[in-house]
Amino acid sequence: MSDYPSIVLEQAVNQMASLPGVGRKTALRLVLHLLRQPEQDVQAFAGAFTRLKQEVVYCRECHNISDNELCPICASSRRDHHTICVVENVQDVMSIENTGQYNGVYHVLGGIISPMDGVGPKDIEIDSLIERISKGGVDEIILALPTTMEGDTTNFYIYRRLQNAGLDIKISQIARGVAIGNELEYTDEITLGRSIVNRTEFKA
Repeated sequence: MSDYPSIVLEQAVNQMASLPGVGRKTALRLVLHLLRQPEQDVQAFAGAFTRLKQEVVYCRECHNISDNELCPICASSRRDHHTICVVENVQDVMSIENTGQYNGVYHVLGGIISPMDGVGPKDIEIDSLIERISKGGVDEIILALPTTMEGDTTNFYIYRRLQNAGLDIKISQIARGVAIGNELEYTDEITLGRSIVNRTEFKA
């Protein structure tokens, strides 16, 4: 027998609990909150997520999320398009932008190499990064990946790919003001900003 008085309620809780970091107690509290709201508010809430899935796309240049084919950063003439900051995910772009210390563009890999998780170089956007750099006009790439074993493995792989492709550009990495093992999105803005400004040459 179900612990819930309504099958529809249980289904809603199950969907809410499927979100990362949301347990069943929290899911129930959120669902009951929505149940108490006016129907038009709930419809607007649900509609926002439907539009998110239907209308948000990935930038054809850097793979950041966008409302258009090119994200606002790639489309801006005010950004330094000669410098590309390579990050793991969209959250990292937001974190670095919040520092106000970087004026270049980005390349979102959509993950990092992690054999334990079955993620290899072909599963993330490394080929498109190499192709992008091969077109010319890029003077420097900044490797701003997590300071973890997986992040370092990905850094080294990108470095070797650039070497093998004969692409002679400056390769730097964020300064180790970011603690070992930290994700960028959980690093405070001052520390992250300094890590970008005080970046160092990448050495394999």
